[in-house]
Amino acid sequence: MRCIIILLTWIASAGLGFSAEGGKPADFPSAIQSIMANLRTAASYARTGNIALAQIETETASTAWNDLQHSATAPLSPAFEPAALAEFLGKGRQRLAAATAGLGSGDIAAAGRDLLVLRQSFHDLRRNSGLYDLGDCIFEIAPAMERLRAAATRFGEQPVPPRAEGTIAAASAFGDRLQRCDSWAGADIAKLPEFRRLIDGAITSAGEIAHAAMAGDGPLVHRYLIELQSYAQLLDFRFG
Repeated sequence: MRCIIILLTWIASAGLGFSAEGGKPADFPSAIQSIMANLRTAASYARTGNIALAQIETETASTAWNDLQHSATAPLSPAFEPAALAEFLGKGRQRLAAATAGLGSGDIAAAGRDLLVLRQSFHDLRRNSGLYDLGDCIFEIAPAMERLRAAATRFGEQPVPPRAEGTIAAASAFGDRLQRCDSWAGADIAKLPEFRRLIDGAITSAGEIAHAAMAGDGPLVHRYLIELQSYAQLLDFRFG
């Protein structure tokens, strides 16, 4: 915990990375934002079986990661302990290498797990350092989506009132998460037609799946579940 606190203090006060323009110094938050985008895209491609494209993204992330590790050799702030960042990036690099190896061997499930762990580590770092934004909020809807998927699947197997209540509650929680993310969107994002289509469509479908469960309509619940999973994946891919 002490190392994380020191690392977050350093990120806020100094920061270091490399920009794409001739290796010029760039701030650490921007550097990790770029890596996070690579990891997010790689995870999406891996999920849909586009291994070659996923490998391109992990290779790009690896290059940026190496730059960060190289830049971390010089202490830039009295509050900065080089070992803290070295440990964080070292473990991350190992996980990234494992994900790349998983893609290369065709073990998409293992690669997906490694990419998720990497994304979670960056998310935790950003959240604890006060860099939380829309992308972090969207990343956090995945557990709520999984709970809704599990509840809706159980309901589909046996559409009875007790299981309907579980689906309705999970749909409500998922809808609340989506509303929260909508409120986190900056003015430039909030007005984008693509964002509005995805977020508004997901919020509407979250309400509809609850209504379908109340009506005892298993097939309709299943249809809305597929729709919501698609919305969640597209939100993550585009704005996560």
